[in-house]
Amino acid sequence: VMKLKLNQSLAALLFSASVFTACAPVAEQTLSVTPVPMEVNWQRGSFRPDASTSLWIEAPEADRSILAEYLQASPLALKLADSQSGNQVVLKQTDALEGITSPEGYVLSVNSDGVRIEALSGAGLFYGVQTLLQMAADAPEGMTAVTVKDEPRFEYRGIMLDVSRHFRSKEFVKRQIDLLSYYKINRLHLHLTDAAGWRIEIKKYPRLTQFAAWRPQAVWKDWWNGKREYCEETDPRAQGGYYTQDDIRELVAYAQKHYVTIIPEIEMPSHSEEVLTAYPELSCTHVPYKQSDFCIGNEKTFEFLENVLTEVMELFPSEYIHIGGDEAGKASWPNCKLCQARMKKEGLKDVNELQSYSIHRMERFLNSHGRKLLGWDEILDGGLAPNATVMSWRGTEGGLAAIRSGHKAIMSPGQYCYLDGYQDAPYSQPEAIGGYLPLKKVYGYEPVPDSLSADEAKLMYGVQANLWTEYIPTEEHAEYMLYPRAIALAEVAWSKPENKSWEDFHRRALKIVDELKAKGYHPFELKNEIGNRKEAETPVEHLALGKKVTYNAPYWENYPAAGEATLTDGLRGGWNYNDQLWQGFVTKDRVDVVIDLEKETPIHSVAADFMQICGPEVFMPERVVISVSNDGKEFTQLAEIKHEVVRDDAVTFKNFGWEGEASARYIRYQALASDKFGGVLFTDEIVVK
Repeated sequence: VMKLKLNQSLAALLFSASVFTACAPVAEQTLSVTPVPMEVNWQRGSFRPDASTSLWIEAPEADRSILAEYLQASPLALKLADSQSGNQVVLKQTDALEGITSPEGYVLSVNSDGVRIEALSGAGLFYGVQTLLQMAADAPEGMTAVTVKDEPRFEYRGIMLDVSRHFRSKEFVKRQIDLLSYYKINRLHLHLTDAAGWRIEIKKYPRLTQFAAWRPQAVWKDWWNGKREYCEETDPRAQGGYYTQDDIRELVAYAQKHYVTIIPEIEMPSHSEEVLTAYPELSCTHVPYKQSDFCIGNEKTFEFLENVLTEVMELFPSEYIHIGGDEAGKASWPNCKLCQARMKKEGLKDVNELQSYSIHRMERFLNSHGRKLLGWDEILDGGLAPNATVMSWRGTEGGLAAIRSGHKAIMSPGQYCYLDGYQDAPYSQPEAIGGYLPLKKVYGYEPVPDSLSADEAKLMYGVQANLWTEYIPTEEHAEYMLYPRAIALAEVAWSKPENKSWEDFHRRALKIVDELKAKGYHPFELKNEIGNRKEAETPVEHLALGKKVTYNAPYWENYPAAGEATLTDGLRGGWNYNDQLWQGFVTKDRVDVVIDLEKETPIHSVAADFMQICGPEVFMPERVVISVSNDGKEFTQLAEIKHEVVRDDAVTFKNFGWEGEASARYIRYQALASDKFGGVLFTDEIVVK
């Protein structure tokens, strides 16, 4: 519960079924609303609606109809009145509200006459209603008089659902719209196409849904580890599905009634194996099952993409169309005659510029239809399209680069916003793709760094959390991974930093989990959270703490942790290398470092932890060698530790070390990878005692 400074402190918010009363002030007042509002002021008095309490709405007819239907179906079950009077919930759209600058802002007032919500738009009234509903649910006996003034921090507050890897029913999508809009999320990004399946009907290209939407395996992991084949919709083995165009119209209309914009993503120029198997002539080789990248030199590629997007735009009224743009391998482009001819004709110096050409061209097409292009941060490669907006997932650098070049950005860094990672100790959770993203870390994300100027910060369009579903085969599992983390993201997106408090949010989240279960959702059981790896909780004291480390083989620049200080800084890593405490090694010699203790020192143990997560190719070492020296030149081996590396589905940790009696100034620690599996080695600290 968010505790707020009060003008007059009164008893708890309550809402049930009788008449008006007055309350004596108490020492402190709380408001259980998520996301936490901007400003709360308490007054004396209270309001209790009875069966005669009615609803009065002053708003344009479209909004009036939506809000009336919504409130009549809500737990308040309010019926529209013929006239305005007391004992009412009044919604009024107005042209100006003091202190409110966003069209999604609102002012909610409770007094002895009833409830009044004013806003600059239908969306603002809707969000005021969500606050009212949460207050009502938290207070079954009546509501204390209060004024809530509130507006969002960011215009874009999004959640992405990947329906390609595992298809989700339209009923499931609607249930998530119900819940996400309750917490003031206003964008639902649907990842509709990828190698695992095409999920939207395109009339002009029927093979996309007759063939590319179906596979013999229901579970993505089985398909991925198998032959990665597709099958006909009529095949008895067929697993998958797609949304018909009528389904899409139904979902869009449903979202609009919740003031949610659905943004479709159609992948290009890569992640398109399913398309290029159904229509192999659009690839560089024209061979099915061989390519993931469209042939950019082929005019038929752009004819296909424009035809697809034309049908997509007819279905989705969203300002933005997401075109993916990420992880293009570009493997065939250097050897493709058509791609090379395109590069020569357009004066492009490399394949990055060829990708940029394709993005620019698609942006011009979208702009000509009154739409804007949205893409993952790889669309920066080779030059950003003039009017594009960047969704930054590979950290925050892409988004910041876009902002500094005058473009809008949506922050979605994997470290804070990828909900497919483990949310608790991996051994206690269903298998995930990796990572470790607990609720507290999502809640602690700050999208706007101090390095941005005030004008640059205005280009921070918003934030988005993503649920990729490779390892999430069921709808129940999807909800388990979404909630309550998506609700933490909702508060990051809506509430000002100065109003946030982890302790208060955590208390609210515990209650929200119980509420979600009562509504039939399947959230993570937050009260049973184990937390981070115990080694990561407390710095370790040891003889090598702060001592110089010489790297005979370099660490991986993609995962540097704290650089040369990492292995002797006393900090141990958590459940995953994404915490920036684990240092990665990928060279042939992997780990080969020497620690200088500065003087000859008696030592009794030397040890380091390693992790194994086979999905992202992170493996234990096959052999560890520990040696010592007094001159730094001639080393005596203390131990050689051999380990059989076996591929598995678990997240595991193992300590490789020596114990005994020795005296030395220099300690050399080597860890070598398996010839069979290779992969990355990660370690966090070499502990010397």
